Amino acid sequence: MSVTLHTDVGDMKIELHCELCPKTCENFLALCASDFYNGCIFHRNMKGFMVQTGDPTGTGKGGTSIWSKKFPDEFKEELRHSVRGVVSMANNGPNTNGSQFFITYTVQPHLDLKYTVFGRLIDGFDALEELEKIPVNPKNSKPINETRINSVTIHANPLAYD
Repeated sequence: MSVTLHTDVGDMKIELHCELCPKTCENFLALCASDFYNGCIFHRNMKGFMVQTGDPTGTGKGGTSIWSKKFPDEFKEELRHSVRGVVSMANNGPNTNGSQFFITYTVQPHLDLKYTVFGRLIDGFDALEELEKIPVNPKNSKPINETRINSVTIHANPLAYD
């Protein structure tokens, strides 16, 4: 199961860990299918750390799950922030997942078992590199020029109903 994020700087294809994180992937895929992420900006961008998106308000404070409430973490010992391109849910404490997610630029072991890892970048590392180069406001890590997800393609969604 995978999706492609079509962004202003190129496409990024993400493999999802649906078997290990079923609720997180259900939420993410349903949000993708409803065009929720279309137009979302990358509102937080920290070179050498990660880039974050998934908030339709663009503030870093918005967004919600498909259940209109926060949902539980799905930590798995084998899913770690161990490489460039790990995709995780953003949160503001235990069991506070909504719609925001981030993609790592480097290994981030201090995030393990604190943020649900639900995917990994399998193509589009050039786009991730372009994101990392974008100038940001040093006070809030927000890109100076808005960069966004334009659309998402879902590849063979096993959760879709006929």
